[in-house]
Amino acid sequence: MKRPITQESQNITDYPNNNTIFTVWKFKHNIEIKPAFEKLCALVANLNHSYIIRVPGGRVSCVLGIGHDAWLQLSLPTPLPKELKNFEPVTGLKHTAVATPGDLHFHLRGTDMSVCFDMLTAITEILDPVADCLEEIHGFRYWDGRSILGFVDGTENPVGDQREFFATVGDEDPVYAGGSYLFVQKYLHDMRGWTKLPVEEQEKVIGRYKMSDIEMPDDLKPDNSHSALAAIEDEDGNELKIVRDNMPFGSPSKNEVGTYFIAYASTFSTTHKMLERMFIGVPTGNYDRILDFSTACT
Repeated sequence: MKRPITQESQNITDYPNNNTIFTVWKFKHNIEIKPAFEKLCALVANLNHSYIIRVPGGRVSCVLGIGHDAWLQLSLPTPLPKELKNFEPVTGLKHTAVATPGDLHFHLRGTDMSVCFDMLTAITEILDPVADCLEEIHGFRYWDGRSILGFVDGTENPVGDQREFFATVGDEDPVYAGGSYLFVQKYLHDMRGWTKLPVEEQEKVIGRYKMSDIEMPDDLKPDNSHSALAAIEDEDGNELKIVRDNMPFGSPSKNEVGTYFIAYASTFSTTHKMLERMFIGVPTGNYDRILDFSTACT
């Protein structure tokens, strides 16, 4: 008796790697997309399987994300995932989480940048005739997992079995169980303004001590610090999490450095609630102070 073939989920819950390339693509107008997309899906599967053999221990992965409009244009299954939609700006009194276009997103990871480079080269050969690349960001591990701001990034990430629980769709949408809601933002940092702050003030912005990465006690941590506002709970007080795989990037000589924020979540509403807390504030106007030094560009 043959065993039923089950769909293998993409490897979204792996831990951050040393090197990453992120790309965002937008389909060209009046071009048949589906044949290229079918080749692309076969390529993604091939890349993931090939590099397990070619680079054992390299933790290589190629993760493809598909936007709402692209899903419809490609005539992918309906009904759609319950929370798949176009992102709308989250606008606070001072800062805005902007909405920018994108049909496909690639998250390429490897211990060696040459692997990421070769994967993107193969992807580009298929996509270049039918899509434009809007963003290409080369991320790298900075010291002990710190952002360019000097603080460890992702300390509150779920670990172990919790990564699967918080990152992937479950029984609430059984058709898409094992899938995930991907959300990305490119942040550029005002390093000149940031470095003028004494370390003690930087720690109040983040809500953690810089060298030790220990969270500040609640009686000392400002309520507009990043760690205070990025922490989210449901109506019953249960902690909600997302799986981040943020990476720093930049060109120091051009004073262009930043963080590529990337989140995988079982529901997009979790990520959206975090953005509302950061950009609108709790209460309204008490926004995340890190936004005074980090601007969301995408």
